[in-house]
Amino acid sequence: MPKAPTLPARPHVVIVGGGFAGLACARALGGAEIDVTVIDRRNHNLFQPLLYQVATAALSPADIAEPIRDALGRHRNIAVLLAEVIAIDHEGRFVLTDRLPPLAYDRLVLASGSDYSYFGKDHWRALAPGLKTIREARVIRQRLLMAFEQAEATRDSEAKARLLTSVIIGGGPTGVEMAGAMVDLGRFMAAHDHRNISPRDTRVLLVEAGPRLLPAFPEDLAAYAEQRLRRLGVEVMTGVAVEAMSEGEVVVAGGRSIPAGTIVWAAGTKATPAAQWLGIEPEKGGRIAVSPYLEVPERQGVYVLGDLAHLQDPASGEVLPGLAQVAKQQGRWLGRALRRLAETGERGAPFRFRSRGNTAVIGRNAAIFDFGRWHLKGRFAWVLWAVVHVVLLVSFEKRLLVSLQWIWRYMTGKRSARLIDEPVDLAPPADPKSRQTDRHESGGGFARQRGRQGT
Repeated sequence: MPKAPTLPARPHVVIVGGGFAGLACARALGGAEIDVTVIDRRNHNLFQPLLYQVATAALSPADIAEPIRDALGRHRNIAVLLAEVIAIDHEGRFVLTDRLPPLAYDRLVLASGSDYSYFGKDHWRALAPGLKTIREARVIRQRLLMAFEQAEATRDSEAKARLLTSVIIGGGPTGVEMAGAMVDLGRFMAAHDHRNISPRDTRVLLVEAGPRLLPAFPEDLAAYAEQRLRRLGVEVMTGVAVEAMSEGEVVVAGGRSIPAGTIVWAAGTKATPAAQWLGIEPEKGGRIAVSPYLEVPERQGVYVLGDLAHLQDPASGEVLPGLAQVAKQQGRWLGRALRRLAETGERGAPFRFRSRGNTAVIGRNAAIFDFGRWHLKGRFAWVLWAVVHVVLLVSFEKRLLVSLQWIWRYMTGKRSARLIDEPVDLAPPADPKSRQTDRHESGGGFARQRGRQGT
């Protein structure tokens, strides 16, 4: 009796990283005749643009994080694995992780994103955490709130001044937004929670090594942002580089020492080490050059998205920035393209980015929006910023929760997440040779790193 023909196995797509790009790609593949596996070292998707609000007690971590399994649970063809990627065997087409057997793939999507670069001084990370993970946001919040508690109890004027001084290093959107939020938090804490602290006692410094704030924005918007921050009381220092750092102190150019109770890092970024896994030479910042189809030319069947991808915009000639809208558009486009390729064998048109504008908020009632040909600033830009960020949240539940909390906070000024937990800290790795420093993406990092799982 002749044997029945063997049906070919369904193609298997492995997506590394459950952030903006990885999640958008997986959703576009949901329900297709394709097996999809999403790997991430965390079990949640994190909306990083609002992480600074967790750090300044405006939102709770659960308000901006969604379990990846919840986001993708309705798609029966998608599996989610909690693991840390350590290598890729491109010849054998396997992904190697820290805890699972080698995982075979037909198509591989790398969406591991980026982390802050400490410019070769990774020991600064424990002193000046960035804003890439819930754990880091909790560390910053803990240090801010504890500084106020200690300042309330001390009668030493010098110690009090140091505790109530916050230094933010980096004048990009994150630094600008964090500076405005820190001023708001300090004024609220001084006015409502403490009796021995005056709003005049709090001090926020924003240090930028470049000639101006917000270098990715037009000069008129950057000038407005700086002016607005100064009106809020932020001490803006441009053209000033950080030379050294120790616990409770930042030393800037010229040897000037700034005593500080809280230090936050918001400077340059670098990609996760995916280029090393593929055995290829990265572009500037560790990014991987891709074709207009988001495929790595030297590695057929491997695609790169989001902060990891080095792709020039044909219209402007500029490399696409590491923004949430870029990552989501790339993920959605690639998911649809892979689906079409599996169903019809057609490749389709190459990826094309459609800008929705670039934005940053500067404290209460002020923001900037760059739409290319025209610019927007002030209260209306602030409202538009809020609408855009609510829409970008993963689920309807999060959109509703964040909207209600923002409305309540705007009406009352209260910050409900002023909780001091057990000590949470970022200790330096015990053996730098055996464990790499923390690396995360905007939304779903997984590279080999110290444990930083937040709650």
